[in-house]
Amino acid sequence: MPCRTLIVTLTAAAALLAPALSQAQVTLKPDGQWRYLLTAGANVSSGNNRAGSLNLAAEGARQTSDDKWTWGAKADHARNAGVATTERYGLRTQYNRDIAPDWFGFGSGETLRDKLANIASRYSLASGVGRHVWREERGYFDVSAGLGYSYDRYVTATDIAGAMRDRYGRLELVLSEESSHRLTDTTSLRQKFTLYPDLRDSGKYRAVLDTGLTVAMTQTVNLSAGLSYRYDSDPGTRLKKADAMFVTGVSVRID
Repeated sequence: MPCRTLIVTLTAAAALLAPALSQAQVTLKPDGQWRYLLTAGANVSSGNNRAGSLNLAAEGARQTSDDKWTWGAKADHARNAGVATTERYGLRTQYNRDIAPDWFGFGSGETLRDKLANIASRYSLASGVGRHVWREERGYFDVSAGLGYSYDRYVTATDIAGAMRDRYGRLELVLSEESSHRLTDTTSLRQKFTLYPDLRDSGKYRAVLDTGLTVAMTQTVNLSAGLSYRYDSDPGTRLKKADAMFVTGVSVRID
């Protein structure tokens, strides 16, 4: 799929799916206090179909009038008839600092383990600048661009960038847009799309899309559903380029 076509497709998907599919989001208030969100989802079946899944997530955020620091951790595990169908664990953090009323600088770090996608470990660092397209009490919309470096170790050696490799490091562009919207007093929506063009092997790229909707049941308890989409134009031999995951669950705010 051409890069431009992918961007159009995923952006359209975010617009269509965001009202219905989501992840909960941690409370953001510019008062310098840390706030947290814990989310859990589970699914078990027996009889003709023996399957089960467990999804855990934690987020933290601290925001002031001119900076924001966020972190998040996720663990997704699923089995079907005794065979693992999902084993994905991730940790990320990002710090934004305003350098002008409408501009900010950012630094981010991320680690990922996804055995079924042949990723024993992935470490990514990035830095760049962004612009607040709009921000107000009910939400924000940011765009950003930067330079990053990712380093992968594979579970088994595979054909990457024209050679058999058990590890692969590369410089990447990091192009992102992110928004959050409070639709009603009890419903909040967010989405983020990031594109990672490979600067070491021209024409190769990764893309990540997350959409989010939170429905508050009480001041601390929320219902949530989540859709994540990952695309890699060169994932390795006999691996699919796209991975999608839909998760529902209950989240608890610690404000």
